Order: sequence, then C-alpha cells, then structure tokens
Amino acid sequence: MTALGAVFRPQLAPERLRSIARLADETGLEDLWLWEDCFREGGVSTAAAALAWTGRVRIGVGLLPVPLRNVAITAMEVASLHRMFPGRAIVGVGHGVQDWMGQVGARVESPVTLLREYLDALRALLRGERVTVEGRYVRLDDVALDWPPAEAVPVFAGATGPRSLRLAGEAADGTILTAGTPTDGVRRARRLVDEGRESAGRTDPHQVVVYLLTATGVDGAARLRAELADEGLADVPDLGVAGDAGAVAKAVQRLAEAGADTVILQPTGDEPDPERFVRFAAEEVRPLLP
Repeated sequence: MTALGAVFRPQLAPERLRSIARLADETGLEDLWLWEDCFREGGVSTAAAALAWTGRVRIGVGLLPVPLRNVAITAMEVASLHRMFPGRAIVGVGHGVQDWMGQVGARVESPVTLLREYLDALRALLRGERVTVEGRYVRLDDVALDWPPAEAVPVFAGATGPRSLRLAGEAADGTILTAGTPTDGVRRARRLVDEGRESAGRTDPHQVVVYLLTATGVDGAARLRAELADEGLADVPDLGVAGDAGAVAKAVQRLAEAGADTVILQPTGDEPDPERFVRFAAEEVRPLLP
C-alpha cells in the first residue's frame, strides 16, 4: 500500500504548525513532512515540536542540508528524536540549494563527495558505532553517541541527478524526490537507485518518497499553473495535479505504479487553507487509494 502524506510548507509561520500537525494526527494521515528551507524554519526544532504535539502521525524532514550541519550534531538530534518518539521521525539529508549554501559560506566544491561521506558517517553513528574518519569534508576522531537509537533508523537522501540517485541507492536507506519529478522521472530515478543498490550489494528495503504538487478548489488549476511557471517547470508534462479527490488519487496511483512507496501532497505556496488541505488529503483522497 502506498503511504500518503502532506507538506507543511515553510512559507507558513511556525506558529501555524501546531494546529496542522494535530489535524494530520486526528484525521489519520500517515505522514506530515516539513522542510528546512533557508531562511525560514529549522527542520529539527519543528519536527520535535510536531512530534510532541501528536501521538501517531509520522513526521518527516525532507531535507536537512548537509553543508550546514556537522554530522555528529545531526546524529545526536536524530537519535534524540527516535528515542523520544520511536518510529515516528523520518529524516532526510541532501545537498541543499547551492545558492543558499553559498549565501552562508557553506558551499562545497563536490556536493556528491560530501553527501557520500556524510551518509556513511551518519548511518554508522546511528548504528551505535564508534567512528574515526578523515574524509575530504567529514572528519571524526573516535566519535560515538552515548544515546544511539534503540532500534535501526533509516536515513533518507534527497536526490535529483543521476550521480546523486545512484549514491542514494548505495549509501542511504531511502530516497526523496522533489515535486519536479514527473511519473517517468520516478521510473528513471528508481532504476538509478537500484543500480546503486546493486553496485553496493544491498538487498535491504529502500523506500522512495515523492512530493506531488497538488491544488484543489475552484482556482486550483490556475494556482498550479502559476507555481509551475514560477519554478520554471511549466513545460514539463505530467507534473502536478489540480482537481478533486478523484483526480488527485489517480495521480498518486500513477506515481505508485512508477515506483513511489510514499506520496506526499505538496500544496502550492499560496494555498489559501492549509488545514482544509490536510483534511482533504486524509478524508477525501486517502479513502480512494488501494
């Protein structure tokens, strides 16, 4: 079964999160995802608050930009979330938007090298291992967590290009694809991820999460077109969905058939009623999915 979720976009003020997280919890939505976009809201702080306000819904962070965060700090924070809220936190890491990384003096020459080193170190720390590494970017000297997670914690990687997708298959436990990924793009991504998994000899499960830009209501189609145009994606076929629950459910099913394990409905940045959007996802779209 394909899991369904929604995004709390960081264009919303942080104080809006409480009501939306509780609504996602109460209506039975599987996932609520948060973003750590510069320079809006912190991913770990908002995830911790959302987890504390709820009792069932999974909270995803997609994603934490690795150039901004020492890997030991990320490991400490992820481990703390999982010990306090077992099985309910989903954390993804990735390159981050390179222009933003440049703004804060964190841009690196080889983002793929950094992500590989980071994933290897982060997963080892979360397994409770003692890590010493002298990489190009990641350097740890006899580091181990005092409070590693009690159970295995999957680490997701955000990826778009072929090298990053293969790396996600090799070194991560799941992959996050942006809303700029059409159905055929999901198929290609899954193939590249599987190539990476095969090269690394991995046979463990690998989850693929895909965001789906979604607009509903009388002006939904116009809002969807405007956002795609703003993102330079107006000419990409089969991207996003506007319409009623039936239309959205069909779009979700197409992504699932292409290889998505979880589809996260992403409202437009100007969604007029975020609470209504969450309720729409949980109470109208979810029942239409197998």
